[in-house]
Amino acid sequence: MHNANSEQEVISLSKEKWHWMSERKVDSLDALFHENAVFVHMGGNMTKEHELDVIKSGGIHYKKADIHEVMVNIIGSTAILVNRITLLAVVGGNEVTNPFTVTEVYVQQDRSWKLASLSFTRLLNP
Repeated sequence: MHNANSEQEVISLSKEKWHWMSERKVDSLDALFHENAVFVHMGGNMTKEHELDVIKSGGIHYKKADIHEVMVNIIGSTAILVNRITLLAVVGGNEVTNPFTVTEVYVQQDRSWKLASLSFTRLLNP
């Protein structure tokens, strides 16, 4: 049922998401994030509402995600995307750059992909 088109769709959506996060496009993100989405950061877990609030307020400003590698696996109506990125962010007024593996889980809902989980794993070696 799934093919390269689905994979490409999810990869494009993930890239678009980083852009929306850097531009603080909360409405676009609100539509993309699943109601029960979970966001896993170095400092703990957040709900969809909390993540959107942090982006909106500038608590975390995701300035730029340099994507080095992308891999996507589609299992039924779920897509698991793994990005290796260097993230430039402003956290609590300080600009920080960290290497991360980011795992994104998308589920199909009403024929579109919704982000159900976004997890940051900080890499020891970039």
